[in-house]
Amino acid sequence: MARIAKKPKSDNLYQALLLLKTEEEAYRFFQDLCTVTELRAMEQRFDVALLLKDGMIYTDILERTGASSATISRVNRSLSFGAGGYQTVFQRMEEEKDEQL
Repeated sequence: MARIAKKPKSDNLYQALLLLKTEEEAYRFFQDLCTVTELRAMEQRFDVALLLKDGMIYTDILERTGASSATISRVNRSLSFGAGGYQTVFQRMEEEKDEQL
């Protein structure tokens, strides 16, 4: 797992994220915070990560998401050598799914 480069100036943003309680609040916050292009890029990277986690190959991911091979590669590197953020979210998504069953 990569070392996290924490910046005190960034703490406010990450603490603000922790205050969001619903999906609706998250939508509203990110719509205020980001441009449409930034949001679409983040959504696309997360979709790519989900598909890579499920074992889909690059060409199929490219076709399905429209992501460039560079984006797919970058996400794949983050999954393999990143800070573990994707894995944390994926694990919690699975736990939530199991609780709902």
